[in-house]
Amino acid sequence: MHSLSTVIIGSGSYLPATVVPNENFIRNTFYDASGKPLVHPNEVIIQKFEQITGIRERRYAAPEQVASDLGYLAAKEAIEHAQIDPETLDYIIVAHNFGDVKDNNRRVDMMPPLASRVKHKLQIANPYTVAYDLPFGCPGWLQGFIQAHYYLQSGDAKRVLVIGSETLSRVTDPHDRDSMIYSDGAGAVILEARAGEPKAGVLQHLTVSDTLSQTFWLNSSPSYNPDLPQEDLYIKMDGRKIYEYALKTVPQLIKNCLMKANIPLTAVKKVLLHQANEKMDEAMLDRLFKLYNQEPIPAGIMPMTINTFGNNSVATLPVLYDLIARNQMEGQRFASGDILVFASVGAGMNANAVIYQVP
Repeated sequence: MHSLSTVIIGSGSYLPATVVPNENFIRNTFYDASGKPLVHPNEVIIQKFEQITGIRERRYAAPEQVASDLGYLAAKEAIEHAQIDPETLDYIIVAHNFGDVKDNNRRVDMMPPLASRVKHKLQIANPYTVAYDLPFGCPGWLQGFIQAHYYLQSGDAKRVLVIGSETLSRVTDPHDRDSMIYSDGAGAVILEARAGEPKAGVLQHLTVSDTLSQTFWLNSSPSYNPDLPQEDLYIKMDGRKIYEYALKTVPQLIKNCLMKANIPLTAVKKVLLHQANEKMDEAMLDRLFKLYNQEPIPAGIMPMTINTFGNNSVATLPVLYDLIARNQMEGQRFASGDILVFASVGAGMNANAVIYQVP
């Protein structure tokens, strides 16, 4: 009996047309967590923000778009790229965290599930194409990828569409400087089970959920502006604690995953990290190589999109993969046999990693 490989046969992404540069925040009134206005002028706040995060601009969805629209557009592109009949999909998994938040009504809308909405937009009639949502913080898309792998390995499915879509611009507090981090976008891949040797695709995976003291480091809380209605909730985070957690957790998680796969770090061609903060990602990569006592870090091993796309949560990894897979990222490409590491960290606190070999 041949072993089954879980391989990506198509990918797609959608980045909204509206580009929002850092200077757009120059007139915002920023407060600290205690409700006091920040003392530094906005020019200094924005300059420091760019130095730390690397973010110069981000994309925002058009007023008439919601997360399921972006997810549908990414999925449509992935289906076209894979050249498959969408009726042959066994599962559609949509990772997100806030549902379809409208521009003129910032309430969370998650019923019906976004996966049902995407399936509807794709006009898939097959009742056995099972569509469901996966809220798991920023690592949601990669966790959906792992779930799809299990379906495919079990023989329960032959093809799975995994989408990550988010409109974080709709849930940010304009009076919190962290609001400059977040953005909108969607990415999707189609995974297929393939028989035969040699084994390719997903080689190993690992996930952790740390909840004893870490659960609320990312949460939904009122605006920092005490004059705004306190029943309205926005995405909030304890940046310092998340940074420290990511630095301690993700490099070790990747190492443990590589050890499970019996693959040395020297074999890894690309490290695709969730794009949350440029300095944090660089520190995680540096820590990973220190765990192996290996220097120098190979140039170009960690492609970055955060400078121009910001942090669009569950969309960052599939967008990053898609841009490279379609040769749309300068100086970056995948070749058959390449070992890739996918890794993400976010609300929960959750972190995960996948070792993937390009077929």
